Amino acid sequence: MNGSGPVINVRDLNKSFGALHAVQDFGITVERGRICGFLGPNGAGKTTTLRMLCGLLTPDSGQGEVLGYDVMSQSDLIKRRVGYMTQKFSLYDDLSIEQNLIFTGRVHELDRRAARVEAALERLGLVKRRRQLAGTLSGGWKQRLALAAATLHEPELLLLDEPTAGVDPEARRTFWDEIHALAAEGMTVLVSTHYMDEAERCHEIAYIAAGRTLARGTADEVIDGSGLTTFVAEGAQASDLISRLRGREGVDMATAFGTTLHVSGRNRSALETAIAPFRAPPIVWTETRPTLEDIFIQLVADLQREAV
Repeated sequence: MNGSGPVINVRDLNKSFGALHAVQDFGITVERGRICGFLGPNGAGKTTTLRMLCGLLTPDSGQGEVLGYDVMSQSDLIKRRVGYMTQKFSLYDDLSIEQNLIFTGRVHELDRRAARVEAALERLGLVKRRRQLAGTLSGGWKQRLALAAATLHEPELLLLDEPTAGVDPEARRTFWDEIHALAAEGMTVLVSTHYMDEAERCHEIAYIAAGRTLARGTADEVIDGSGLTTFVAEGAQASDLISRLRGREGVDMATAFGTTLHVSGRNRSALETAIAPFRAPPIVWTETRPTLEDIFIQLVADLQREAV
């Protein structure tokens, strides 16, 4: 790493594509060995942000450093030291696992290519499948291969763009165990995800929407800073109350979760007044700590109201 300090320290980054302002005044600081989760709806600017941070896109404006290099003028130096795993599998279907890794090593002009490939195969449990064509792999095995390729050059910073989309829960769990192992060895990881359980496995999270950062911190910090009070309604037909509660003063959000109903608001007194008429058997109401999903649904609702 060039210099000392945070692995990522950027501020006021902007990127537009024509009339679309994809990223607006984005800033983030990430220390070495941390796992930072990017969350947000489709079109929020997550992929554009990751591509700026890994040197594939140059910001229109802004300042800061990635791995000690200037994000505006030293993108070539950043690219060589960052691993980037795209959302879409981007390796060669007609090459085997081993051939894909050998090719990746040649592209990066790596030394000790054979040793690096062997270590990657071993680490990610790919040894027995080394001669299997990539195109015949399931989503979980493709994910392991893509991670092996992204880390073959031993980057200090790893950027992952929705890496577990479409992957079964067991493969997701295995993947995250590996990510935490890499972070424990000093690698810094930024990962975009739609899964709340994955967000909770990150050391810190940033919620991005409409190109802006709306919330940032650990999961507990984001929850504590939300200002939300949440009640859960359980019982027969609890979810039927949604239409009767939405729009009432004090109710910022009413959403069904299976057979339960989550009702949240930032004004506790007004919220309690709103639900009071419905506090009767067979429905049981309990106050609960807001979840990340409660908060992110609320943030999306806030944006929608702003746009009206």
